Amino acid sequence: MLNLIKNHLSPKFFSILGPSYSESDYVSLDLSDQKTSELNIDLSTEFALQEYLKMYLTSRDAKAAIGGYLEKRSLYDRSSYFGENSRSHKRNIHLGVDVWAEAGTPIYTPLPGKIHSQRDNLNFGDYGPTIILEHDLGGLKFYSLYGHLSRESLLNYKVGEEVSKGHPIAYLGTNEVNGNYAPHLHFQLILDMDDKTGDYPGVSSESDLDFYRNNCPDPNFLLNFKS
Repeated sequence: MLNLIKNHLSPKFFSILGPSYSESDYVSLDLSDQKTSELNIDLSTEFALQEYLKMYLTSRDAKAAIGGYLEKRSLYDRSSYFGENSRSHKRNIHLGVDVWAEAGTPIYTPLPGKIHSQRDNLNFGDYGPTIILEHDLGGLKFYSLYGHLSRESLLNYKVGEEVSKGHPIAYLGTNEVNGNYAPHLHFQLILDMDDKTGDYPGVSSESDLDFYRNNCPDPNFLLNFKS
């Protein structure tokens, strides 16, 4: 199915933060548990990571950081929302791409679609305001999820409303509303929503990874960011 979808897509880089960001404005970011352990970042609050990101972007003369697909992260240890502490069942493997930028930054969809569902997911460490789009490319249906948005983003569209490619659909939320994270976008592809609305797991356990890796392919094949 992925190869069929790719046949409808451009191989060019798409700036999910809009045309004011060129590809050179983005830099790749590793937040795996191994990397954050080496850097000795205190991930118990969003503020230590926020300070690290600010320093990281400044040192690389970049405006945004991107990465994280299938990263195993200790970032989620601070919230009981991510489940058991046993090695195989704890949810700590990231299923989307994160794009880290300032709160209020607009988000643009790389594909036309329609609003499938939206919800403010309020658990500590959850998505906060979330929009899910439904896409149809030549009869091939799939979905994209945009998490950690501003609350105002949920007022822009109604369920079923059409969304154009390259048009801003949302804005990044602050830590007060986005699940208590440094401001960023969680961008995820989903082939089968399994009747879920306004929410879909963005982090997997090791025991469930084969299923989620197949159902949630790397969203970078829409963005074509070359790190």
